[in-house]
Amino acid sequence: MPDIAVAPPAHDLSMLGLFLQADPVVKAVMLLLVLASLACWAIMVEKTVSLARLRGQIRHFARAVREGGGQGLPSDAGEGLAAGTLGVALREWREGRDEDESRAEFRDRIERAMRAPIAAAARRLEPGLPILATTGSVAPFVGLFGTVWGIMNSFQGIAASNDTSLAVVAPGIAEALFATAIGLVAAIPAVLAYNRFTVGIARLRQEGNAAAAELAAGLARRALPPVSGRVGRVAAAE
Repeated sequence: MPDIAVAPPAHDLSMLGLFLQADPVVKAVMLLLVLASLACWAIMVEKTVSLARLRGQIRHFARAVREGGGQGLPSDAGEGLAAGTLGVALREWREGRDEDESRAEFRDRIERAMRAPIAAAARRLEPGLPILATTGSVAPFVGLFGTVWGIMNSFQGIAASNDTSLAVVAPGIAEALFATAIGLVAAIPAVLAYNRFTVGIARLRQEGNAAAAELAAGLARRALPPVSGRVGRVAAAE
């Protein structure tokens, strides 16, 4: 009876098939990378919304300052960050200047007071950015670890079966390389989003600080008469 050649079992090379047929260690690497990618996308959506909201507040504040004509006391600061920043500035302005305080020092004091709420608003956007940075830098190496582990298992299978045909080698190598692909899919959007958000936050902070400097200069030109000590400041505030 003639020998009948038996075809090797077919391998599923779809993404789901590569995951299900992978080594347990490679599966764990893939799951970790997928979870990291999902976390990064959730952070990206949340930061996009928050950055747009902060951009609107900063630009509203800058527009209110410009409408004041550089003379201080904007007529309509709205609410939120713009109103809070203006409130801080007016509180410092109403306290007046000390007798030994120059107009430049008075202006710097008002500007520093306004920078605090702007910096606080920018800092509220920073949580989550380290996760994007970590995923962008580490995910490719985690995927590479899964690839190396999978290729090692493939070589062990080749040695055990004494068969070096492409049909035997290809499925194991494909499963291993799939881990690297997932690592890159997780890392590339994370790096792009991290750079975009950090630059966007820095630019909004600069824009807010520029508007605060303009408002402080206007208020300093309209400075109340110098007052002396705590009693004088309270009287000026009243």
